[in-house]
Amino acid sequence: MTRAYLQKAEVRLRALEFFRQHGAYSDVVREAQEMVELLLKAVLRAIGAEVPKVHDVGRVLVTHKDQLPAEIADNLDRLRLISKRLRKERELSFCGAEDFVPTEEYDDADAEQAIREAAFVYKTVRGAFDVADDPDTDRPSPHK
Repeated sequence: MTRAYLQKAEVRLRALEFFRQHGAYSDVVREAQEMVELLLKAVLRAIGAEVPKVHDVGRVLVTHKDQLPAEIADNLDRLRLISKRLRKERELSFCGAEDFVPTEEYDDADAEQAIREAAFVYKTVRGAFDVADDPDTDRPSPHK
């Protein structure tokens, strides 16, 4: 499952640029949030931790800091803040609200920030695990 989450995140990262190029800025924000959620849940799976059914698992990662690969532990504060920020945008970017139309409220700067943050999370998580080391296991090997 961990490997699948990483593969899904890689495809989503590419899709973010497609959405941005087509002016679908709110979709960039929403998909970036889902991508970050998948990646951080992949980390929890990789270390054998229970994966909660919530959209922001930053605090859960903090409770398992001693089990995290060094690259993730070293960037945990930034990862947690990105997850928290995007989680706050999740519903608004998708459904909006009575006084908030997603297609009118989000712009290229919002999309660019979401892509930058999602790419950072992807690079950090991907870099912390050597997925190619053991193709027969669900758990990537953490880099030491």
